[in-house]
Amino acid sequence: MDEFNLHPRLASDCHPLGDLSLSTVLLLNDSRYPWVILVPRRPDIREIYQLAAADREILLEESCRVGQFMMKAFRGEKLNVGALGNLVPQLHLHQVVRNSTDPAWPGPVWGHSTAVPYGREMLVERTRILREGLSLAG
Repeated sequence: MDEFNLHPRLASDCHPLGDLSLSTVLLLNDSRYPWVILVPRRPDIREIYQLAAADREILLEESCRVGQFMMKAFRGEKLNVGALGNLVPQLHLHQVVRNSTDPAWPGPVWGHSTAVPYGREMLVERTRILREGLSLAG
């Protein structure tokens, strides 16, 4: 069996937060949105249907847990969830908390505008909130 390796684009665009039972949790480096990415630690998987049935169930539970926490913690109006994979073929699931005051509202965040990287203070605080709320070891 091949070994799991995080796609280089995800590694360069994100800050690692920790691991759930199936997925590595990443924070996309765009401070305008609470934006987390779940990456199932399974090699050579591009689509959700390629996961074993048990892994699909775990991914859904992890997605629901993360989304529910993020909506509460960041007072979201809507949670956008997507597994696009057009630029990064490795299966990964975006979870973006949306509000009517965000720069892309009501349209999609993908391709809207250039990301605004986190400043140190905001990155530390958002990382703390997510790690504590999702019980992730950092």
